[in-house]
Amino acid sequence: MRHSLTLAALAAAGGAFAQSPVPAYGQCGGQGYTGSLVCVSSFYCNKVNDWYSQCVPNSGSSVSTTVKTSISSSSTTVVTKPPVTTSRTISTSKAVTTTAAASGPSPTTSGTKFVIDGKAGYYAGTNSYWIGFLTNNDDIDLVMQHLASSGLKILRVWGFNDVTTTPTDGTVYFQSFANGQPTINTGANGLQRLDYVVKSAETHGIKLIINFVNNWTDYGGMAAYFKYAGITSNTQWYNSTIAQTQYQRYIKAVVSRYVSSPAIFAWELANEPRCTGCDLSTLKTWVINTSKYIKSLDAKHMVTTGEEGFGPIAGDDGSYPYQLSAGGSNFTANCEVPTIDFCTYHLYPESWSVTPTLEWGTQWIQAHAKACSAVGKPCLLEEFGASNNCTIESSWQATALAAAGTGGDLFWQYGDTLSYGKTSQDGNTAYYGDELYACLVDKHIKAIDSL
Repeated sequence: MRHSLTLAALAAAGGAFAQSPVPAYGQCGGQGYTGSLVCVSSFYCNKVNDWYSQCVPNSGSSVSTTVKTSISSSSTTVVTKPPVTTSRTISTSKAVTTTAAASGPSPTTSGTKFVIDGKAGYYAGTNSYWIGFLTNNDDIDLVMQHLASSGLKILRVWGFNDVTTTPTDGTVYFQSFANGQPTINTGANGLQRLDYVVKSAETHGIKLIINFVNNWTDYGGMAAYFKYAGITSNTQWYNSTIAQTQYQRYIKAVVSRYVSSPAIFAWELANEPRCTGCDLSTLKTWVINTSKYIKSLDAKHMVTTGEEGFGPIAGDDGSYPYQLSAGGSNFTANCEVPTIDFCTYHLYPESWSVTPTLEWGTQWIQAHAKACSAVGKPCLLEEFGASNNCTIESSWQATALAAAGTGGDLFWQYGDTLSYGKTSQDGNTAYYGDELYACLVDKHIKAIDSL
């Protein structure tokens, strides 16, 4: 889906790292980290790697708190008085708990079901494109805590943030194409922000879908590559050796950081890739080549496409989204690629000028579920929205849950009240603790648990 929240707005919203004691399981050190080095009472700062140190429980009670921290590649030990535990007001009536999640086997599939922590079943989740652009670790932890306490298991986040003019004000970006040459930003305002999202997800038992580029121009997208690659369209991007070489360099930079992380659910080629007007072989060849490349870097985690589900399907109604011209892609053909582990589809009838919304969406879900069953892989209803209409969206969830072939669904999008206020409302946002959230999450999780 497209988004309009700007990098400048996110920079203003994110704020600076808090200097009060770091809360339980929060970050307390690492290369580029500028926040507090002191943990709350009964916790100490444990070095995980050069990039990350975390507040973990002491083995027993003590009068003082030992802080073991890492700045760059060095390590020091500082003995301090026990810090005063601080608290903050959370705009919700639900209790929030933080529990270190055990690392288990990587998520995988079993037929048309997903397997998480060794358990095959149907899993629910959501989308938060903005979480990797936040600069306040407490905000990230709060989101993860809320997801975990709600029973949501999968979170899809943007693993890209491309710019053509390098920010000078500390704004978060992951890759810059300024000055004619691409630069991958691994600094404190770059991929280290995504590092913290992954680490917090590990702590809270949340599994992440991370993608690498956007079809749309939000946060750069394929268009950010144009000048560097000497091209002028997304259609050319798929066939440009220069663009694809840099795209794969970026993939490697991201995947190599988290290849051993238990928080990765899947790597995703792109957000809503389209190649309108292309020969069908263009997009499929790109799917084959890119998924093979990711598997060569990381054979442990799953790979998927991030596509919307366009193209003909047995028994479809012939409407526009089922036509090959809709996105220059064939959902079933891409789903059959051996290095694609599961198949994604989205659902926005209003945006696609399809009516009636409820009935058409139901048919769309059932058709894709049947197609996935035929291929023998799970479908993931990865994005869906109907202008925050609880009746319609909860009905789609129930249809997906009942449709053999669909292994999970992620509503678009998650909202919360963070240190700076509410996150973006794009017309399809359900905020933690509100009435719509209760409809799409609480009710849905109970239905899943009752299976």
